[in-house]
Amino acid sequence: MDRELLIALLAGFVQGIFEWLPISSEGNLALALSAVGSDPTQAVQFALFLHVGTAVSATAYYRDELRETLSALPSWRPSTAFSETATLSFLAIATLASGVVGICAYLLLEAAISALAGGAFVALVGVLLVATGLIQRVADGFDLGGRDAPDLVDAVLVGGLQGLAILPGVSRSGVTASALLFRGHDGPDSFRLSFLLSIPAALGGGLLAALDGGLAGVTVQEASVALVTAAVVGYLSIDALMRVVRRVSFWAVCVGLGGLALVGGLVVTL
Repeated sequence: MDRELLIALLAGFVQGIFEWLPISSEGNLALALSAVGSDPTQAVQFALFLHVGTAVSATAYYRDELRETLSALPSWRPSTAFSETATLSFLAIATLASGVVGICAYLLLEAAISALAGGAFVALVGVLLVATGLIQRVADGFDLGGRDAPDLVDAVLVGGLQGLAILPGVSRSGVTASALLFRGHDGPDSFRLSFLLSIPAALGGGLLAALDGGLAGVTVQEASVALVTAAVVGYLSIDALMRVVRRVSFWAVCVGLGGLALVGGLVVTL
């Protein structure tokens, strides 16, 4: 296997594992690709593109729940939007909020990355990773359970935060799950809603990266290998995470990785 295909395989593996952890898959994958010589802009575009693979994973894993949720569409009414069809309403409104915020963030992201290179880019990702970890640490200190279903505030808040997660280093699952925990949802429910919401967001982000100038420097074969790997590994890792979500906190890992990235980026810059 040549070097480019090996990098594609490893990139898909990293995406498949890290997408479900409160650690930025996009940020860590962009760091890894930059470390092996990829241009920062190209690394971010490829990392965004690989979210399509894990969107396939989540769709397959939650296929029964998605089928049940979508079957409620004909009976949707504004008056019962967050009572009888709460999950459907949450996903629809949160996805709309994600799209508006995400497009704005993506335009800012392009401008920021084009002005950064090497260690400065790595340091920026490190700062964002540390910030994500600290947000999660604060969320871990609260026990605000008791919510059974999402409401309109949940949808707008979580959707907006997910839109910001297009920035490298900001963990999509970390910020959305933390927000749901703050709002009173328990751990398993927070991650379930976060993973369901990842499907339209991941598809949108991946397509946006592919359409915005294409994936420069990546062949069809390399993209296919990375996507298939991300989908397979992603599916296998979802169930494992859901089993341990009540017992394991990943905030320290996120802060640790971000700290190392920040120090490494500053060393390179200096």
